[in-house]
Amino acid sequence: MRITKRTNIAVRLLMYCAANSERLVTKTEIADCCKVSENHLAQVINQLSQLRYLHTQRGRNGGMTLGREAGKIRIGDVFRDIEGEPPITECFADADNSCPLVASCRLRLALKDAVTAFYESLDEITLDALVCDNTDLLKILQPISCSR
Repeated sequence: MRITKRTNIAVRLLMYCAANSERLVTKTEIADCCKVSENHLAQVINQLSQLRYLHTQRGRNGGMTLGREAGKIRIGDVFRDIEGEPPITECFADADNSCPLVASCRLRLALKDAVTAFYESLDEITLDALVCDNTDLLKILQPISCSR
């Protein structure tokens, strides 16, 4: 399975917000620290705020914070919400499926089980578990560290 750039950015963004939960954080500081373009980041911020993972505040003193407690954000949910249910292979696609083996292919079932196991393992992990007591990560995700 391949994780998209959008999901990678989303998880970095959420970790940054969790590591700086005592204040509003800005798109510019996240882009600088997480090494992502502000354009890509803006798209992800918009999506995460629509999904209520983020609360955004516009204006000169604006920024964003987590929309929920870090302990209630499951990484499996974030991946599902950002990635959607991408077809792993042609036989999972509703349209454009020309594989003649679909009706009796055991690999299809094995792949479906593997994807289910992948998401179930991520469901066990909360955003809080990624950030809490992770001293090295917290050092990296501080604005002072990011500008170096």
